[in-house]
Amino acid sequence: MFEAFFTGLSLVFQWPSIGFLMLGVLIGIVLGVIPGLGSIVGLVLLLPFTYTMEPVPAFALMLGMFAVTTTSDTIAAVMLGIPGSSASQAIVIDGYPLAMKGHAARAFGASFTVSMIGGVFGAFVMAVSLPIIRPLIQSFTSPEMFMLGVLGLSLVGSLSGSSLLKGLAVAVFGLLISTVGYAPTVSQPRYFFDQTYLLDGLPLVPIVLGLFGLPELLEMAIRNTSISRIPKEQAEGGGILDGVRDALRNWWLAIRCSAIGTYVGIMPGVGGAVVDWVAYAHTVQSAKDKSQFGKGDIRGVIGPDAANNANLGGSLIPTIAFGIPGGLGSAILLGALVMQGLKPGVEMLTTKLDITFSMVWSIIVANMTAAILLMFCAKQVAKIAFVPGHIIVPVVVLFILMGGWLASASMGDWLTIVAFGIIGIAMKRGGWPRPSLVLAIVLGALMESSLLLSMRVYDGFGWLSRPMVIILILLVVAVVASSAWGIVKTRRKGDEVKAGEGHEGSPIVSLPFALFLLALFIVAGIIAWPWEPAVGAFPVSLGVVGFLLLAMRMLHEVREFRVAAAAAGGVAAAGRNISREYLLGQTAAFFGYLLATVVLSVLIGQKLAIPIFVAVYLLRWGRYNWRVALGAAVACWAVLVFFYDRVMHIFWYLPVLDAPIRQLLPQNFPMWLIS
Repeated sequence: MFEAFFTGLSLVFQWPSIGFLMLGVLIGIVLGVIPGLGSIVGLVLLLPFTYTMEPVPAFALMLGMFAVTTTSDTIAAVMLGIPGSSASQAIVIDGYPLAMKGHAARAFGASFTVSMIGGVFGAFVMAVSLPIIRPLIQSFTSPEMFMLGVLGLSLVGSLSGSSLLKGLAVAVFGLLISTVGYAPTVSQPRYFFDQTYLLDGLPLVPIVLGLFGLPELLEMAIRNTSISRIPKEQAEGGGILDGVRDALRNWWLAIRCSAIGTYVGIMPGVGGAVVDWVAYAHTVQSAKDKSQFGKGDIRGVIGPDAANNANLGGSLIPTIAFGIPGGLGSAILLGALVMQGLKPGVEMLTTKLDITFSMVWSIIVANMTAAILLMFCAKQVAKIAFVPGHIIVPVVVLFILMGGWLASASMGDWLTIVAFGIIGIAMKRGGWPRPSLVLAIVLGALMESSLLLSMRVYDGFGWLSRPMVIILILLVVAVVASSAWGIVKTRRKGDEVKAGEGHEGSPIVSLPFALFLLALFIVAGIIAWPWEPAVGAFPVSLGVVGFLLLAMRMLHEVREFRVAAAAAGGVAAAGRNISREYLLGQTAAFFGYLLATVVLSVLIGQKLAIPIFVAVYLLRWGRYNWRVALGAAVACWAVLVFFYDRVMHIFWYLPVLDAPIRQLLPQNFPMWLIS
């Protein structure tokens, strides 16, 4: 085994393997930075190039790219408040507030350091665990997978500021969203309202981009601020080396979260979209001082980043050992294994063990290389935090729209972004935690199919007596009880609960959102009631549970609303105060710009509509001169044409006015420039 371990190292450093590994690292850094792309897109793009390659160079290229997207995606999460990929969602919670304080470079220093630690840790655990991990994987069947999902939701729901009920209600909302589309066991669509776009369910990427991205862009647009809310000269103690020191001081947290990332990655079907939330929950729960979480606590970056970089090593264990992919990325790598004539299982652990260890070393070298490269770039990237917001907003809108478009190449993706942008703003301003919603959407289909299968196999609830299920139930109870007791204890002391994203919010906004959720749960339950049990049991149960959670919360919501209204001099006065505080007129105008862009794209095409949005925004909203507006519009047009069209070869929407536009142009005009 030791001989194969070092043989794998020598194979990675042979030419051309090392060259392909470095190429993969560079591609992965770029794909991780751009929201909506990420490792899955990269694997799909690179897979055809590996057909004629030898196994070691082929996997050096793919793993070099795959391993580092979870490092570079931190840049978008910190700088823009937008997850660069599903693996960086939790980093937004504290990473973006750090950038708002002018400490983006500090966040990068900590992130890239623990990314290297996590990636190397996960790879070594993969190397050690391959021969001995079979019993753990085989012990997790459908009952355990369902309870694992419940545990994940309870962990994230417990990070809901001053109200555990709010976090749990939002989680039920997310699970209900996951039921849109075809049922997992019966070919019957649910909640699709005769819209074919909804038959396959709502895609995650547009939801996340709208939920986290648009609220932050809105704040920059309506308040005319940069990402950093303080001038550059006042942002002291926020350098890269400060972040590196933070990472080293919290080395034990990084190791613990790396272990979490590795072993969550082992669980097939759970995937990298969950692990950062679990690690963030552990980071908060294990901290003595929780007051700064959600406001820019560096530990909120360290924990999730270490975990999601270690996740790759864990996800490859079942892929290589048993041919069971741990997620979509692992499934593509499994396809690459088969294409190379390699068989997962005994062969990869015996006669091909050197190739297996070359994959381990590829992950290690890629993580170390990416961390070093990004460290050198971080200082320059962090300067974006001080660029005027009106310059950043239209450019980021381009990447948000195109990132969402990659989900299913439908205008429904853009409408989903706008809709969840509005929901995200209401949740943020009302103190409703967004992380619970995203995690529930990710886990919903897995939890429903696991629950239905468990009920069928065990003829009811007999699966609750399985030893591992009992352990997971006890963990769920402990997490919920601990969170509830912590909130009660804090209130008894007369202190304000400050931890978590939902710790701040206006009761004037919170009550209407609670009523919206309450009505949604009631209507969803009524609609699903006539469906057959295999189709309707899960959504009906969610409607009932959501209704009960909100019923328990509603008295408190009404009381807080009445206190806030009385303090403002009446409900009407409170409404006017909220309108002034949150600039509701400008908020409506911002979404008007976005909806106008969608309509214009339908009429004349995206390659013209988005640059027009950029130019109009900078001229009318940003008050820049026509030279700046035109230059920015041309630059964005070039990105659309030469990157998304010529490199990505994406499918574009065929505009309504395509034929009349063609008639106005010369016969040999290259239409790919505009449609």
